[in-house]
Order: sequence, then structure tokens, then C-alpha cells
Amino acid sequence: MLQNLLHLIYIRKPDTIMIRKQKIKPWIYILPALLLLLIILVFPIMYTGYISLTNMNMYHWNDYKFIGVSNYIRALFKFDSGFLEALLTTILWTAINMILQIGMGFLIALGLNSPLLKRLSRIYKTLLMLPWAMPAYISILLWRVGMFNTEFGILNKLLTLLGLSKVDFLGNNIIAFCSCLTLNLWMALPFMISTIDGALHSIDSSLYESAILDGAGFWESTYCITIPAIKPIIAPAAVMTTFITFKQFDIVYLLTQQRGYMTGANLNTVITYAHQNAFVSNNYGLSGAVSILLFVIIILFSIITNRSLQEK
Repeated sequence: MLQNLLHLIYIRKPDTIMIRKQKIKPWIYILPALLLLLIILVFPIMYTGYISLTNMNMYHWNDYKFIGVSNYIRALFKFDSGFLEALLTTILWTAINMILQIGMGFLIALGLNSPLLKRLSRIYKTLLMLPWAMPAYISILLWRVGMFNTEFGILNKLLTLLGLSKVDFLGNNIIAFCSCLTLNLWMALPFMISTIDGALHSIDSSLYESAILDGAGFWESTYCITIPAIKPIIAPAAVMTTFITFKQFDIVYLLTQQRGYMTGANLNTVITYAHQNAFVSNNYGLSGAVSILLFVIIILFSIITNRSLQEK
């Protein structure tokens, strides 16, 4: 009996070691990737959080002090700080962009799939990809100089030909906001159109044939068949585009705030506000606090949207 017991222990011990090795192996394989993520993602966020709790700026670069949550209080509760105004502008910018992108993208995609334009749809789709494929800086430069310029921009030349006075498209906050919005739509619409177009092609054509037999018109079919069918497909694309639009920097900055080309418009989103505090005012503590607040907002929005998508 003792021999049998020793035999069982001898057999089980290697088995236990093998199981432990199998459990540890995956962690060993992913350890380099985890370390890389720690260095690239976690460390910058933690360091930004640390800076946000100090008075680090141009005058206190080496001798900065810990000041607690003063930067957060200044950003959130002092209306003259500019953060709340920038946050409201960012929310408005994101909401209007998303409504227009989804609405216009849907209508254009429907038009490209209509019998009248179906033969030429490949040409239209190729042309629509050009703004999306073009580097963002080139697109912004073309619109800033070629379209919005007060002296020789195309838009002002057309206004002059019509006998109207010239418009400074980037000199006023409201007009500058609309100008930035127009450029963003020009750059972002191709992605939304191609996503919705792909979703439209995934719908079974027999559903439309049945609807026609039941006497349903175009808009009834669109409301009852098309929209419910493409919702699960375009929802992730809409969420991703919302994130990109919310933290967009290049359009607003390069059109209105680039050094050497200040237009007079005082248009700030949260990102441009953080950039201004860090690299213009050199107030790194406040800029760090704004960055952390933006990070928290994006994380909360991500959790809410992921839950809503899973429920659907």
C-alpha cells in the first residue's frame, strides 16, 4: 500500500508542475507586450497626473511644488480659466459634426445606390475617397489658403463676382466655427459614406421586394427596413468617429491658431486649450489637469457606449 501511495505521489507531482508551467507560459509570452504598454500608455498618463498636482511652469521648471487639486479647481470652477468654455465648444463641435456626418453620409450613400447613379457609383466613390486619403495638413492648407483666404480665396472671389462684400471666414468665432465644421465634413464624410454604403449592400434585396408588394414606398422602406438593418453596422463607426472628433486638434489649430497665422478668432476646444496652456502659456500643471479631465471624460464615454452597444 505504501508503494502504491508513493507511486501516486510520484505521478501527480510532475503533473502538477506541468499544469503550473502551462499556466505561467502565456504570461511569459505576453510580458514584453505588457511592459511596452506600461511604458507607452500607463507611464505618460501617470506622469501627466503627477504634473497636474504641481505648479510646474516656465518659472518653476526645476523647483515646482505640490499644490494638490488646485489646477483642477481652477479648471472646473473658475469661469475665467477658459476650460468650461472650451469644453462646451468641444461638445457642440462633436454633436453638430456627428449629426451632419451621419445624416449627410446616409443621404449621399442612398443617392449613390439609386438606379440613376448606380452605373457611375464607382467613379463617385473613387472621387469621394480623395479627401479622406489626402494628408490632413495638405487639406487644411488648401482650404486655408485656397478657399478661406480674404484676398485670393475662391469663396471671396465668388462673392466679389456676385457684387457682395468679402468675408473674413476665420476672423470671427462663429464664422470660424462654421468654416472649421465645413472642412471637417469634407475630410470625414468619405469614411462615413463608405461605411454606410457597405452596410446598405449587406441588406437582403428580397426585403425590399416584399415591401413593394405590400405597397410600401421608398421612404417607408427606408424607415422600416434600411435604418434598422444598418444600425448595428454603423454604430461602432459612429462611436469611433465621435472619439476622433471630440479630441480633434489639427483643424481648429491650423486654421485659426497656428503661430504666424493668427486669424483673430478665439476658438478653443479642450485639446487646443491644453496645448495653449502647455506650449504658449507654459503652465504645464494646468495643462496636465485638463489632459487628465479629458482622459476621464473619454473613458466614461467609452464605458457608456460599450454598454449600450452590448445591450443592443
